[in-house]
Amino acid sequence: MSTIRKQSLISSAIVYAGFALGFFNTYLFTREGGFTKEQYGVTQTFLAVAAVLYSMASLGSSAYIGKFFPYYEAHLERRRNDQLSWALLLPVIGFGVVSILGLLFKVPVANRMFNNSPELLRYYYWLFPFGFGFTLYLILESYAWMLGKSVLSNLFKELIFRLLFTLLIALTYFGVIRNFDTFIHLFSFLYLVLALGLLIVFYRQGRLNFHLRASKVTRRLRQRILALSAYFWGSGILSNIAQQCDKLMIAAILPNGMAMAGIYSLGEILSGLIQAPQRAVVSASVSALSHAWRDKDLERIKRIYHRSALNQLIFAVCMFGIVWLNFKDALHTFHIQKDFSASFTVFFFLGLTRIVDMGTGVSSQIILTSTRWRFEFNSGMLLLVASLGINYLLTSRLGILGPALSNLIAFTAYNTVRFVFLWRRYGMQPFSKESLYTLLLGAAACCAAYFPCKDHTGFGWLILRGMLFCAVFVPGVVLLKLSPDVAPIWATVRKRIGFGNRQ
Repeated sequence: MSTIRKQSLISSAIVYAGFALGFFNTYLFTREGGFTKEQYGVTQTFLAVAAVLYSMASLGSSAYIGKFFPYYEAHLERRRNDQLSWALLLPVIGFGVVSILGLLFKVPVANRMFNNSPELLRYYYWLFPFGFGFTLYLILESYAWMLGKSVLSNLFKELIFRLLFTLLIALTYFGVIRNFDTFIHLFSFLYLVLALGLLIVFYRQGRLNFHLRASKVTRRLRQRILALSAYFWGSGILSNIAQQCDKLMIAAILPNGMAMAGIYSLGEILSGLIQAPQRAVVSASVSALSHAWRDKDLERIKRIYHRSALNQLIFAVCMFGIVWLNFKDALHTFHIQKDFSASFTVFFFLGLTRIVDMGTGVSSQIILTSTRWRFEFNSGMLLLVASLGINYLLTSRLGILGPALSNLIAFTAYNTVRFVFLWRRYGMQPFSKESLYTLLLGAAACCAAYFPCKDHTGFGWLILRGMLFCAVFVPGVVLLKLSPDVAPIWATVRKRIGFGNRQ
């Protein structure tokens, strides 16, 4: 667990640094006198479409790497290890097929579906290089996780991507990039740059070996590989459509779809701050879970499940409280375009969704790396059906609030099903009395910060609200010993600031 904790902490620091830079980018896009709401909506919809394209083209390669990497590593020499070769080759072919279908169906499908979003149709063809880079990067990221290089992959995805994005914005402000067309053209190649960077790192470390002749491991496990990849290809398509259908529904249904997608995206991005530790914990846990299942070490899996849920819940409640308390004041203080104030309610419901999702730990990764991975497909079907139906109904009636509320309902149902499955099948469940204490402590901290500052605005009050919240929440977490990982972290902090050796 200490390795996971260390990598999670480093990755979390990188993720939060990336988020800080991402917020700066968001500020530049949404401030008065900056880009338009429609232009912001285009960049965010690109990310949503890329996720769907990846799920269609990847052919389950990420799951193939995550499940079978230990077998390839244990039984093959590096130069004869063919796993990465197949994991890259098949998605490249898959993306070629998806691209051809996307071009053929642009007029009869895309033009009709997104006639409320002409800005998206204008840049339609540039979705494909962006999606191709996104696909390659996520597959290489899965490989990096299994090599124990989750910190490196998070550095590329969370920080370097946003640095390149900042560079494009700066070049636009200084007139080097003269129009938004050129901006999007360059934006479309960012993930290809990141994928190339990871390939170079793997090559220099002797981990990039292309071997297209089927190895003994591939031949022996072929049927299991095909079955797992097919299931996770299907479930990946379902879950990605379910996760991304909010912005796509907004773009397709609401008038001025790109502007509405941009407003919704602000609330979504800020709710992503809550989810940042989840990315770090997941990337650090996958390899450990895969090896634990191979060794039939259920106690280790239970320990990872419980601690990941509790640690993520503590982070999620803390981040939700700080952002929720300061949301409206921050929009006013930083002169964000007034239309974006509608994203406050979006953030509230999406923030609760993140708390629910993170509070159930790495349940998805536990199922994915187990022999019962088919259940992930079945639960993905539930999420898709629930999301699409509720999303369409609520978006039509409630506007941009609809997808946020739909996400909360669907993900609560989704995580409940996985929770019940793991509890009944393996006797695992992530909750304890500390989970309840965390929620109550968060509520108390919100009250302590809200009422003294509720009638005040300005930068100083933003800082004060955050300090008041942390003054209640952080000592509470330490004194109540809510997580077994708090004590070693707190001891390290005390040592670094000079209090560790005092008698």
